[in-house]
Amino acid sequence: MNRPNRDQPSAASPLRVLQIVPSISLVYGGPSQMVRGFSAALGAAGAAVTVLTTDANGDVGQPPLAVPLNQPVPEDGYTIWYFHCSPWRRYKFSLGLLQWLARHSQDYDIAHVHALFSPVSTAAATVARWRGLPYLLRPLGTLDPADLRKKQQLKRLYGYLLERPNLAGAAAVHFTSQPEADVSERFGTHAQEVVIPLGVTPPTTLSPEAVQEMCDRNAIPPDRPRLLYMSRLDPKKGLDLLLPALEQLLRHSIPFHFILCGANPQDPGYEHSIRQWIQHSPLAQRTTITGFVSGDEKAALLQAADVFVLPSYYENFGIAVAEAMMAGNPVVITRGVYIWPDIQQAEAGWLCDGTAESLAQVLTQALGDPLERQRRGQQAQTLANQRYSWDAIAQQTLQIYYQLLYRPHESW
Repeated sequence: MNRPNRDQPSAASPLRVLQIVPSISLVYGGPSQMVRGFSAALGAAGAAVTVLTTDANGDVGQPPLAVPLNQPVPEDGYTIWYFHCSPWRRYKFSLGLLQWLARHSQDYDIAHVHALFSPVSTAAATVARWRGLPYLLRPLGTLDPADLRKKQQLKRLYGYLLERPNLAGAAAVHFTSQPEADVSERFGTHAQEVVIPLGVTPPTTLSPEAVQEMCDRNAIPPDRPRLLYMSRLDPKKGLDLLLPALEQLLRHSIPFHFILCGANPQDPGYEHSIRQWIQHSPLAQRTTITGFVSGDEKAALLQAADVFVLPSYYENFGIAVAEAMMAGNPVVITRGVYIWPDIQQAEAGWLCDGTAESLAQVLTQALGDPLERQRRGQQAQTLANQRYSWDAIAQQTLQIYYQLLYRPHESW
């Protein structure tokens, strides 16, 4: 839906962009956190960016974010407005956010709504549609058939009643990879689609001494290849494939040390089950479990790793994979990680089928060839710098915004 008689922004009047997301808390992982990097990059590219979000900070009793509410909070080249979240279980809603959007929608040129099947995002897209504010929808993988099978009846009802009108009225649907676009449900709509990958920030490069100190602190040995998993501990991530595959490697005397980084405050029971599996397995002597990591500790582990692994069943992008490649790590992934065509074409890692046997075979190959690991790691870093840098993504996004607003009928 396009408002008539729109004047194109000038250098003195930059494009005014709203980013709307249920939460940007670390608890919700990379897909929510990326809005920060995205907004900073758009701001650096010349847009005037405002983020609307809530103080949600988890769905299992965590206190809300300690942030100022109902006022602008300056960030690195953009502004955040936080509003109180009224959650019910995992479902987030904010009347204050919606009232603010209804009052100020005419002050913006375009909105980018992140997440479907979240009441606050659904309602925000509805307000934008009613107020004539053009908007993009980013599903975050929620339109993937594998994700729609969770609570299937509820999601079909919600999708057709609430998300279908928003999809139909969107200026475009933002997918982060072509495979995601290819498999996603549209609920009978034919909205324009755009593919914009997510960006990652290059990790800090630490001194060899700092990396070694971190390895010593975590009892990570220097005499065998280091295999890193760094992502949320969630059933969709394929840990039920990875751990049996690693047990196969042990039975075949393949040398490695496994570093498991991540947590799941949304599902602590699952996180506990993974820890228990490892502690009662022969893997216990070959594994370091760090929990959630960030900052220099995260950078040091990425720098120390020899191979990165993420055998997800489905992953609309895979920010953790892109971060690992940016650090120069070759990656082992399944075709459920939807940036696999980029990785295959660039020879930036290895692909496996979604079975423990296939994963064990590929890991054996990757761990056993240091020269090939080095070559593919260099290819991975080149790919990440060219394809997943925030500067390039911001320029691509601004071009898409302008085309949707001022040349909506041109072919892509």
